[in-house]
Amino acid sequence: MDLRQLKYFVQIAESGNFSRAAEVLHIAQPSLSQQVKNLEDELGVALLTRHARGVTPTDLGQQLYDHARRILQEVDRAQETIRSQAVNPNGRVSVGLPTSACRGLAMPLTVAMAERQPNITLHLVEAMSGYLDDFIQLGRLDVALLYDRKAFAHVAWTEMIEEDLMLFAPPDHAVSATGQVSFRDMFNFPIVLPSPPNVLRTVITQLGARFNVVPKAMDCDSLPAIAQMVRHSRALAVMPYFAFTDEMNRGEMVAVRIVDPTPSWHLSVVVSRHTMNPRGSEAVAKVMADVIAELVNAGTWRARLLSEQ
Repeated sequence: MDLRQLKYFVQIAESGNFSRAAEVLHIAQPSLSQQVKNLEDELGVALLTRHARGVTPTDLGQQLYDHARRILQEVDRAQETIRSQAVNPNGRVSVGLPTSACRGLAMPLTVAMAERQPNITLHLVEAMSGYLDDFIQLGRLDVALLYDRKAFAHVAWTEMIEEDLMLFAPPDHAVSATGQVSFRDMFNFPIVLPSPPNVLRTVITQLGARFNVVPKAMDCDSLPAIAQMVRHSRALAVMPYFAFTDEMNRGEMVAVRIVDPTPSWHLSVVVSRHTMNPRGSEAVAKVMADVIAELVNAGTWRARLLSEQ
């Protein structure tokens, strides 16, 4: 028994005779009769009662007709759903944003999704980058924004930008007036950094090893707490420019370039291959990449694009 046979049988039952059903189905009547005979032989029962006016379903034929109608309707509904989602992705998509980018990206991303993919529901998750690595690998996130992403087997990625890390200080701090500081000299000041295995801490540690610098720093895994330490002159922080845009706009912090060398990292949009909503996840990743490119091109996000958008 296959869908074609069920479709033929339903049409015969609704048409009341073979000739009319054959016209609707655009099939030769002998072929249609053979299909019904094959179905009756397979089931071992008579499905139609033949009479002078045409045919009517037997009691068992009526039961098959009822089932077949529901089956064909479900198949049509499934096809319609898949085609619709191919054109208009929908459903829930969980998106992981690193703490250093969440404040600047969450609102533009939410607005862009409402305009460009209104049928998708976003679930935003903010976390330090090390945790996002684990979440995307375990399939707890559909899409994530990762710094210096790892070579995971179960994700696909698009490398987006290269971003320099900067030293943040209060406006009245001595280093704020210099405009730049060397990588070695900045550790003469009290520094606060996210703890290992945070990607930012890894970048600083590896750079220190290459240039024979010991990066002494306090550990703190809270961006608001790090900002508060800088504002109250308890420590200086190393972060990307985008992380403290609001504080700089309010005159609470100054961004100082780090040179000799300049620490930097790459940022990638990553999609989990474990996602239960691949169409929706790809759509979100595309919008996120577009929004990041728009922010960079507008100068809001100080970074260098690595892929054309």
